[in-house]
Order: sequence, then C-alpha cells, then structure tokens
Amino acid sequence: MSLSSARNVFSVLRSPTAVVAVSVFLTFAGFTLIIPVLPFVIGQFVPFHEVARYVSLIIAAYALCAFLAAPVLGAWSDRVGRRPVLLFSIAGSAIGFVIFGLGGALWILFAGRILDGLTAGNISAMYAYIADTHAPQDRGAAFGFLGAAGGFGFMIGPALGGFLGDISYALPAFAAAGVAVLNALWVYLCVPESLHAAHRSDRLQWSQFNPFKQLIAALNNKVILPFFATAFLFFTAATLMQSNIGVLMKESLAFTPAFVGVAMLGVGVMDIVSQGLATPKLLPRFGEHRVAIGGLAINAIGFALLVVLAARPSIGLLALAIVVLTFGDGLVQPSLNAIISGATPADQQGRVQGANQAQQAIARVVGPLGSAALYEIFPGAPYLAGAMLLVAAIVVLAPTRGVSSAQTETR
Repeated sequence: MSLSSARNVFSVLRSPTAVVAVSVFLTFAGFTLIIPVLPFVIGQFVPFHEVARYVSLIIAAYALCAFLAAPVLGAWSDRVGRRPVLLFSIAGSAIGFVIFGLGGALWILFAGRILDGLTAGNISAMYAYIADTHAPQDRGAAFGFLGAAGGFGFMIGPALGGFLGDISYALPAFAAAGVAVLNALWVYLCVPESLHAAHRSDRLQWSQFNPFKQLIAALNNKVILPFFATAFLFFTAATLMQSNIGVLMKESLAFTPAFVGVAMLGVGVMDIVSQGLATPKLLPRFGEHRVAIGGLAINAIGFALLVVLAARPSIGLLALAIVVLTFGDGLVQPSLNAIISGATPADQQGRVQGANQAQQAIARVVGPLGSAALYEIFPGAPYLAGAMLLVAAIVVLAPTRGVSSAQTETR
C-alpha cells in the first residue's frame, strides 16, 4: 500500500461517522452477547413454564430504567457535550454486565440490567453526534452506516455469546463487560467532542430531569409527532418479537445457546446488507419517507412468517423470516432517524434524540410485557400483534409524505 493510500484509509477511519460507528459496533456486540443465554440463565432460578414471563420482565425492567434516564442524559449531552455522556453510559454498562455475570440469584440479574438501563444514554448521544457533524441531507446515509455497524456487532455478539454460553452461562456477561471497557477506551482516545460551544444549551433545568416532560415537549411538536408515533409502533412490534424469539427457538426448535447465537448471526448479516448496502442506495432514489414505508411493509411480512413458524416449527422458515424481517427493519430505522433529526433544531438534537430513545424505552416496556401475556395464549400471538402494529405504523406515516418532502426541500 502506498503512503497516499494509507493516508486516505486513515482519513476515512478518523472521520466522525467511522469513529462513532466503531463505538456503535462495540455497543451492539457487547449487549447482544447475553441474548442467547438469557432464557437459560433465568431458567436456573424459575420453573420452566415461567421462563418467558421473567425474560420479558427483565427486559422491561431495563427498558423502564432507560426511559427514566435517556431524556436526562440527552439533555445533559446538549449541555456538556456528547463525549462525557458516552463515557458515563459505557462505564455503567460495564459495571452492569459484571453484576449480571456474577449472578447467583434472580434479584442480582435484575440489579445488573437495572444499572445498565439507568446509564443507557450512549445510543442517543451517538445519534446526536452524527446530527452535530453531518448536514441534514447526509444524515440518512450516516445513520444507515451506523446501523450497518450495529448489524455487524449484532452478527458477532450473539454468535460469540452463544458459544461462550455453552461453556458457562456467566461468560457472555463478563465478555460483554470487557467489550464495554474497550468501547470506553476507544471513545476516550479516538472520539473528539462534536458539540460546539455555540450550540450547547445555556443551562440544565430541573424540568429537564422529568422524562415525561421531555417526551411531552417533543410530542407537542406537530411535525415530529407522527414520526414519533410511527417509531413507537415500530419498536413496540420489534420488542414483541425480540423479548421472546429466544424462548421460541429454545422451546419450539430445541435450540441450545450456540444455535440461538447462530440464528442471531443471521440477523446481523441482514442488518449489514440492509442498512449498509441497500439503504444508502435507496434513500437518494426514493427518499426517506418511501423507504420507511417500504421497510414497514416488508417487516410486517416477516412477522407474518413468524406466526406460521410458531404453528409449524421449521429451521428453513425461521431463516426466511429472519431475512425478510431484518431487511425491512434495516430500511425503517435509518429513514425514521433521518426524518426526526431533520425536523429538529441543532441545539435540541440531544434532547429530541433522548426523547426518542425514551419513547422507544416505553415500547420496550410495553412490548415484553404484552409478549409474555400473548405467548401464553399462543406462541404466534406476539408476532400477529406485531404485524398489526406495523400496519398501523404505515397508516400513521403515509399521510405525512407531503410534509416530509417539503421539509427535505427546505433543509
């Protein structure tokens, strides 16, 4: 490699998108390490028939804490910058994973996930970082690149976690803590502050520490409201699936942690294909609104396939459902993030991204609890409900096409 080529590669790696993408990769690789073993870890402390319920409860507990914390951390990042919030959040994750790995009792597992949730501000800070460093018309592709990085982490994390879980159920959590430490070092050494002093909030107010007030303030914006509503329906459907897909694979297909990890590997691969390859090509051609609508429709078809899978278990059908569902998911997320970011002033990016993470956290509370109740009726019921929510999301988003197009033209 020539000196000039080496400099070009180094320049790309030092770009704002690339340095944040590495942190996104490490974040997703870290927290997905425990996904394959979660039903098995909880199964050590509760009867077989209650595993699905407690998996949902522990996911909901994390999400509730993230809801309380995300708006506060988002507002804090608008005041002090993105970098301190990233470091604080990643350190909290590392400690939470260590506690979870130590285990020994059900309440300790909950304590580990609760601590991680209370410090869960890194994702909203990362998306605000991209908003700080990219022009509005470039954010969709950048969010897609971050999604691909997250997909790569989702590909590596569950696969590694599954194989480590076959050795010991505690190993994935300790490995996740190690990945979080690496992430903190990366942010400290390589991620510069992105929020200029001119764009920082003047001060923090007590009202900003009220997560409901932050969320209500964002929802009072009539431009953002339909996009937030769409995101809420989308993420509620996603958590209906995510909170019990491992249980479904364990009970219907008799998967071990390693096989669950391999299935999640497929999710990561499709995330890379969808967000990293397809989305950057589709957004300039069709626009954020159409890509989001198409992604929701494809996602709904994937959920329908999971309904069939629950009734007629088949590894081939599982693979098809993962491909379809994840491809649609990868189209929706960067498109919606770009739309919401484009409708938000520069000095409120952290706050709105925090509110967005907060309403997603509410979805992650509602989804798992609803999933546990529906799963006891019929294993395919959570996915049927998810498909219906995605259709509702299309109905909410479709009328906003003119509004989003006008915004795009005036940005």
